[in-house]
Amino acid sequence: MFVGHGLVAFAVVAAVGRRADWPRERVVALAALAFAFATLPDVDVVYALGGLASGVTGPFAAANAFWATSTLVHRTVTHSLVVGTVAALGFAGWHAAGGPSSARRRTVARGLVLSAFALLVALGAVVTSPLAAAILALFSLVGLALTSFAGHRLSWLGPRAVAGTALLGLLTHPFGDLLTGEPPAVFYPLDVALLTDRLTLHPDPTLHLLGAFGIELLAVWLGAAAFLRLRDQRLRPHVSPRAAVGIGYAGAAVALPAPTLDVSYHFVFSILAVGTLGPIELRRLGRSAGFEGETSPKGRSGAWTPAALGIADRTTALVTALAAVTVAAVGYTGAYLLL
Repeated sequence: MFVGHGLVAFAVVAAVGRRADWPRERVVALAALAFAFATLPDVDVVYALGGLASGVTGPFAAANAFWATSTLVHRTVTHSLVVGTVAALGFAGWHAAGGPSSARRRTVARGLVLSAFALLVALGAVVTSPLAAAILALFSLVGLALTSFAGHRLSWLGPRAVAGTALLGLLTHPFGDLLTGEPPAVFYPLDVALLTDRLTLHPDPTLHLLGAFGIELLAVWLGAAAFLRLRDQRLRPHVSPRAAVGIGYAGAAVALPAPTLDVSYHFVFSILAVGTLGPIELRRLGRSAGFEGETSPKGRSGAWTPAALGIADRTTALVTALAAVTVAAVGYTGAYLLL
């Protein structure tokens, strides 16, 4: 779910860039920058890492402790459309302040930008808590570091490009969280609630989870398709028939307890594990290692090794893994409906 936000932003920028006929290198760079900004709001989960240090044992207990701790600040201050807009303009201002000008002007301009972020942090402390202020400070610093890194690597990058990608990433992120957990505080620090509860796709909690999982898979597919189109490639050739291994996951509907948003770790961990099986193939590894020109007693260079397990090329492996998980999700949903 964390990468889904970024992949949607990546796909949108890639589609706009291709339609506008921008140079491919710039489209890739801007799409990657939008991806980074779209994941930035989830920096607030850093505080939840403290839950992992509370003496928990086992992966499920650790996951429960992580999310229990995250509810203190997650989806609040960093998931606000108000904060996102101010931050995006601040990041663009920070980039503009580093442009060609005297050292004195750059110092003054960046001082003004930092003052604006300091006011934002102070507002979090007054309206919410010191913890909220600390999260806003971390959010601001990471965003400024990201902006500086992009400006250093991309000499053609302008303030409008920074503002556009930051606004796209930061303002679309909260809407990707409307189906899981508590709805984000999209108008923070204003005392206005867009939703008091998450959107429900189906009254059956398991079908709701499966629907939300399907939407996340769609986001990943959009990102993968956009990435391949930027390379003038299509998805289909990278989907191996081995993705059909996911069909077997339908049996998990009988073997595992029905997952819900409250208890979903056994489903998520196991279905993602199916993705690791899709890229594995049985193939001959070729001739045994030897120096070039060295021949065996029979006059052949080396000897053929027996068939062994191997991994497809990187792109095919990733797309096939995604396809295997998708097949598994469809199979599981079908089996669940039939039970």
